[in-house]
Amino acid sequence: MEILRSAGKHEVLAIMVGLEGESSVELIELIGRTAYQSQDKISKDSARKFVEMLRNLGHESVLEHSAMTVRFSDISRGLTHELVRHRLTSPTQESTRYVDESNLRVVCPPDKDPNDRIAQIILSDGHKVKLSFAEWVRLNEQMYCSLRQAEWVPEDARQILPIGTVAQIVITCNFREWRHIFELRCSKRAHWEIRSVMVSLLNDIQSRVPVVFDDFQIDNSVPCAEKIS
Repeated sequence: MEILRSAGKHEVLAIMVGLEGESSVELIELIGRTAYQSQDKISKDSARKFVEMLRNLGHESVLEHSAMTVRFSDISRGLTHELVRHRLTSPTQESTRYVDESNLRVVCPPDKDPNDRIAQIILSDGHKVKLSFAEWVRLNEQMYCSLRQAEWVPEDARQILPIGTVAQIVITCNFREWRHIFELRCSKRAHWEIRSVMVSLLNDIQSRVPVVFDDFQIDNSVPCAEKIS
């Protein structure tokens, strides 16, 4: 058993580029100028200005012509449930149908003490006991392992796994959808776990593709991010 606290991390696996070696921003410009038939205006330094113009005018559909793939690790299945609600993404998620969870790993809120016995449980004989978060996770692990030993396959034994069970997921989507994800999931109103992971990713991608994402202002003390209006 392992309990993780604010351990979520990301890894950028790929950012789309053109066949002729164009960067993601240069590719957006090359495609975007189709609308104006202004390809003759492409220069060494024109891509950033062109993409910034599109962004500022709200013509974000052109940003859909470039994409990014990110792997998220050491996050809870609660977080992955939120991510897959973004319908314009292509997700590939670790499967509890096939992956054995006998060594249970669970994410705990970082501001809570997993060893604090605050949950009162009433047993079948009427006796009352107090359990901690960590003890409840250990009971889940013991039950899961017992079911597996009783020849329950993972897809059946998983029924008792908590939503905090650690998972891995890979998300691919276009830049416009990533902007939408950042706007929702980096907000102060977002759940603490997904906000922490997404703010970290936003910090990273702002250094990689600044003109597409640098209109988000990040407050690292929360952490949170709000789109600059």
